[in-house]
Amino acid sequence: MIHLQNIRKRFRRPGGGWFDAVQDTSLAITAGEVFGLIGFSGAGKSTLLRLINLLERPDSGAVIVDGQDLTAMDAPALRRARQHLGMVFQQFNLMANRTVADNIAFPLEIAGWSKADIAQRVAECLEVVGLADRAQHYPAQLSGGQKQRVGIARALAPRPKVILADEPTSALDPKTTQSILDCLRDINQRFGVTVVIVTHEMHVVRSICHRAAVLDAGQVVEVVEVSDGKVDARSDLARSLLEAA
Repeated sequence: MIHLQNIRKRFRRPGGGWFDAVQDTSLAITAGEVFGLIGFSGAGKSTLLRLINLLERPDSGAVIVDGQDLTAMDAPALRRARQHLGMVFQQFNLMANRTVADNIAFPLEIAGWSKADIAQRVAECLEVVGLADRAQHYPAQLSGGQKQRVGIARALAPRPKVILADEPTSALDPKTTQSILDCLRDINQRFGVTVVIVTHEMHVVRSICHRAAVLDAGQVVEVVEVSDGKVDARSDLARSLLEAA
């Protein structure tokens, strides 16, 4: 489903020189799985996630999603491909002057859906995330967990094959965190959507993931298997993340 082949991404440091955020990394993510990207701060998790939909363009390597090399596409083709890649942000990224329903509708408007189809799809997505009674509320009237549910509904609206979630629970309390993870798991199981989730918390991996890549200094140290909430960790880094959980 998702194949990253020898991906590299560098950023220029403010004081001069370069920082290697992702170093010659290859990774394969299977269709229909929940795949975690875990590591301590600065490991390259969010950069790697943003390389999947080319919010960050790699300096070298290929990003292949559903058999298509996104790095080889022109701008119109990439826009079409991104309609199949939903994104959930850490800080929600909702538009304050639009209602919940209008926030969810936004990617459908951009994609040229009809008003009737948008209204139907927004209602479906609100039902999925349990916010059918909040359609005409504004973001300022919502709790943090509700805002993130709107973000998930917006990502789900165009019927994506993949949802990329960048630390979607880091700003939430433990109870709300679990409800968001349950929501993502439900979407994965009901609709077969592949979910890639960035986290620095091993309990998130144990709760929702089938597998997870452990990152350090922009490289994949290990890909761990998760079964019944147990993580098969072999590397010292993965074990230290388990101990910190």
